[in-house]
Amino acid sequence: MGGAILIVEDELVTQRLIAASLERAGYQAIRAASVEQAEAAIREVLPDLMLLDWILPGTTGMSFLRHLRSERRTREIPVIMLTGRSDEIDKVAGLEAGADDYLTKPFSHRELLARIKAVVRRRAPLLGDEPVEFGDLKLDPAAHRITAASGKISLWATEFRLLHFLMTHPDRVYSRGQLLDEVWGDHVFVEDRTVDVHIRRLRQALQPSGHEKRIETVRGAGYCFRANPG
Repeated sequence: MGGAILIVEDELVTQRLIAASLERAGYQAIRAASVEQAEAAIREVLPDLMLLDWILPGTTGMSFLRHLRSERRTREIPVIMLTGRSDEIDKVAGLEAGADDYLTKPFSHRELLARIKAVVRRRAPLLGDEPVEFGDLKLDPAAHRITAASGKISLWATEFRLLHFLMTHPDRVYSRGQLLDEVWGDHVFVEDRTVDVHIRRLRQALQPSGHEKRIETVRGAGYCFRANPG
């Protein structure tokens, strides 16, 4: 089996069509029409990935996603937002709320399966498990832990992978496209703007420890991790 995927979608016809497509592809499809049903399903089994509709009965997928990301047990579940909204501002809002990807309706089931595979690849364990240190900033891939003098730094999976890559390649400038290749692995369905969103979240997480200046924007070129920021 390809793993368990939770479909949180209140349109039952759409829900059934997605479930049938996933099951043909070898996944276990778990269906929920509301946040309450989704929470009950998660208590039974933690899904390998979630397809989350933007609009749900009595709430929004965005609100539920923020709740998932705030809970230790569910914060690492990969999430693809499903929505009829296509404006860039909505896509950015979804990514900033913690979505791994964003799929606009209507979509083909072939594209959906491709995006699922891409997100799973991005969430795969990082290569190499040797700790990396710069000053008091330490990243331990094996323990999935980042610490500084101020204490533990919490990052979501994508920011963790991004920081790990940058710290193992200090003082080298990488374009958005190069970072998508190196960190996401397959960016056929990922926009360059996605990198900016995750860089911003990474800086915000590093700010309390004073390490946000290590992530430098090189105008017209990309981003760089500075071993000795000025």
